[in-house]
Amino acid sequence: MRTLDIAASGMMAQQMNVEVISNNIANINTVGFKRSRAEFQDLMYQSQLRPGATASDQGDIVPAGIQLGLGVKPGAVARQHVQGTLTRTEGDYDVALDGRGYFLVTLPTGETAYSRAGNFKLSPEGTIVNSDGYEISPGITVPENTRDVMINSNGEVLAYVDGQIEPDNVGQFDIAMFVNEAGLEAVGGNLYLETPASGVPILGIPGQLGFGTVRQGYVEASNVNIVQEITNLISAQRAYEMNSRTVEAGDQMLNTLVQMR
Repeated sequence: MRTLDIAASGMMAQQMNVEVISNNIANINTVGFKRSRAEFQDLMYQSQLRPGATASDQGDIVPAGIQLGLGVKPGAVARQHVQGTLTRTEGDYDVALDGRGYFLVTLPTGETAYSRAGNFKLSPEGTIVNSDGYEISPGITVPENTRDVMINSNGEVLAYVDGQIEPDNVGQFDIAMFVNEAGLEAVGGNLYLETPASGVPILGIPGQLGFGTVRQGYVEASNVNIVQEITNLISAQRAYEMNSRTVEAGDQMLNTLVQMR
C-alpha cells in the first residue's frame, strides 16, 4: 500500500512549509529581510498503463492510462526580493536603497558579502561599518572632528568638519546588482553571498541607470506581510492535518486486511 508513504511525504513537505513561514514571521522586524516561499514538486509516477499505448490489434490508443503518483518533495525555497517599506529613523548613518542594488560588505576573510540592511554605524576609527563591525565598501572614514554628515542620493558621504564652511567628500557607497537575485546564498546577519546561480555582481554607484538611490535617515523594513503569512500558516496546518488523516485511513485499511479470515 502506497498510501502511508505518500501521506508521509505530504506531512514532511508541509512541515518544511511551516518552518519557512515561521522564519518569515520571526524576521518581521529584521531590517532588509526578504521573505521566502516554499515550492514543491510531485514525485515520480508508476505507470500501470502508459498513456498512448496501443490497446488492441486494430491500433486503438489508450487515451489516459493509469499513472500513480508517489507523493511530493520540496523543490525550492525561493526568496522574494521585493523591496520593503522605507522606515524613517533620522539616524545619520541609517541609509536605505530605493530601488535595485545591494551594499557591499567586506567580511573578516576578505570576501565580499551583499546586504540590503543599511543600519550602519561608525567604528572606533571612524569607518562606516554594519552592525557586526564589518566595513562597508569602499571603506569610507569620517574625520574625527566632523560635526555633521550628509549622504546624498548618489551615495556620496559629505562631512562638515569643524572650522570649514564647505563639506568634505569622504567617499561614495558602492552597490551591486545581480541578474538572478533569488540565486544569492543567505548566510545570516542580513548578508548574502554570490553563487553560480546568482551570476557575477554588476557593480555601480547609486543613481546610475538601473541602480537604486540612497535615502539617508531611512532603513528598509522587512518585506514580510503578516496577514499573508498567517493565512499561509493556516493553510499549511490544514494540509498537514489532511495528510495525517490519510495516514489514519491507510492504517485502518491495513488493519481490515489483517483481520480478514
